[in-house]
Amino acid sequence: MAETTETSALPSTGQFFQRGNFAPVPDELTEFNLPVEGAIPPELDGWYLRNGPNPRQATAHWFTGDGMIHGVRIENGKAAWYRNRWVRTDSFNEDFPLYNAEGTRNLRSSVANTHVVNHAGKTLALVESSLPYEITNDLETVGVYDFGGKLMDSMTAHPKICPTTGELHFFGYGNIFQPHVTYHRADANGELTINRPLDVKALTMMHDFAMTADHVVFMDLPVVFNLDVALRGDGDMPYRWDDDYGARFGVLRRDDPFGDIRWFDIDPCYVFHVANAYDEGNSIVLQAVRYPELWRDSGGFDADGVLWSWTIDLQSATVTERQLDDRGVEFPRIDDRLAGLSARYAVSVAGSSLLRYDLGTGQAVEHSFGTGGPGEAVFVPSTAGPADESNGWYLGYLYDPQRDGSDLVILDASDFAGEPVAKIKLPQRVPYGFHGNWISG
Repeated sequence: MAETTETSALPSTGQFFQRGNFAPVPDELTEFNLPVEGAIPPELDGWYLRNGPNPRQATAHWFTGDGMIHGVRIENGKAAWYRNRWVRTDSFNEDFPLYNAEGTRNLRSSVANTHVVNHAGKTLALVESSLPYEITNDLETVGVYDFGGKLMDSMTAHPKICPTTGELHFFGYGNIFQPHVTYHRADANGELTINRPLDVKALTMMHDFAMTADHVVFMDLPVVFNLDVALRGDGDMPYRWDDDYGARFGVLRRDDPFGDIRWFDIDPCYVFHVANAYDEGNSIVLQAVRYPELWRDSGGFDADGVLWSWTIDLQSATVTERQLDDRGVEFPRIDDRLAGLSARYAVSVAGSSLLRYDLGTGQAVEHSFGTGGPGEAVFVPSTAGPADESNGWYLGYLYDPQRDGSDLVILDASDFAGEPVAKIKLPQRVPYGFHGNWISG
């Protein structure tokens, strides 16, 4: 049984994100009782949701397409349904700009295309330029979510949930005028409790940050708002590499959220995604995918990021930087139960493979899909047996170019390089996108 909503398809152009499996799909589908190759572990009970751009008309940049969430409901060893839905933000059917005429931001103007997270009973679709939008686990849009009117800022697409306290840590950026960045925190019940401005000298593209048990770490990096590019109005990302800006990490103690931020200079680079960070004695270890530079002349993607580690010595006020591997990767994920703690493994996308890094040694185990194209892999822990990083499964969408279709693939974490335990056959392909999560039933 299937339901289909017809929409207009995107015209084919020369942009990479409008070709192949980057291209959007034209329909919203609902399909029940999906076919499965292999066997779904009966312990899995929940929703796998993943967000990404699916523009309804041609866009100038991959990052600016309308957000669409693709979801699969798993229960009782079966794939109960697949759904895909656009996030119907206030600006989905109404054309109004991100910035108002007087220079203030319209925070309801949103493509909501980057991530989907669940906290305190709310499932939120995120993009860093706007307020979050609440959705149901059936992917219907509830509406804008501003923490009961307390959030008057955008919300990063990469909030961190502390596994110990249940707090949600995040920040907002994008103000042309000071403060360019503000740190926010909500308690385990979803009550917004902290709004603290940060002192950064310009509007940088701060996509992600890091959290440890005792600290939050902000990344003030040299991809900076460029007014000339913004005024061109051609739809390119209005940020460019700035050789003179410098690069630094800002460390704030979690138990003193309005205290001083300590800044530590690092070699210039850019980071889209942090794998993890944790406290180690008087130091902080931060692991992330590092680009030597980004967007010098355009908002294109002509450089690879590789996995690096930084050790911030809080006593000597020095930073040691170390490259862990030389392979191009993105979308690193850990077992979220260890967010802010020392995790052994991080799984990243590397072309047609997933690489599971041992973060202690830097060595990696590869799961190759041959000609297939995997997306970000999310770890789902087993509810039986030991609570460790090898007892569970990795879930993610996989594009099969042979049939121009997609599967939801389930890998056994204890046999990462082995054959998938299950492939759930989806009724249409899932375009390459960004981030998602498992929401337990």
